[in-house]
Amino acid sequence: MNATDIDAAPEGPLPRTAVVEAVSRVVAAFATRADTTQDEIVSLAQRLSDVFVSLSPAPVAPPAGTAAQDLATLPAADSPAPAVPLDQAVTGDKVYCLCCGRGFTMLKRHLKAEHGLTEEEYRTLFGLPEDMPLVAPNYSERKAAYAKRVGLGKYQRDQADPSVSGAD
Repeated sequence: MNATDIDAAPEGPLPRTAVVEAVSRVVAAFATRADTTQDEIVSLAQRLSDVFVSLSPAPVAPPAGTAAQDLATLPAADSPAPAVPLDQAVTGDKVYCLCCGRGFTMLKRHLKAEHGLTEEEYRTLFGLPEDMPLVAPNYSERKAAYAKRVGLGKYQRDQADPSVSGAD
């Protein structure tokens, strides 16, 4: 990379994913400071999003036959930028909140208590697919293995004791 590469303006608008990733990286770096409050982080994210939106030209419709499915899963222009890049939002042991960037085993209670959002509203706000987990995958696997080990869900009605049923 030389000096002309840095000074040269991009020939077209930046893809929305590049803008979201750039904003989330700056906000994530800012959030690592010890003296930063949540309000400052949210404010920075909103200001950066506004700046990028005002700098980018009007969106162009994707050509037919391209990755339109990828564009459909991106958040709308008026939705907030995620605090964490979507590809880094789910790890084995944690699911990171896209509103504030904090990691949790389960997001449902946090979303309602801290952000006043239901799971459906959260998914809609950030344009998340229905199959995106809101529970850490390792935790979910541990709970499923425990349930199988103790025999939950193994009840078979045809083997039930007839004296328990209402048959006289």
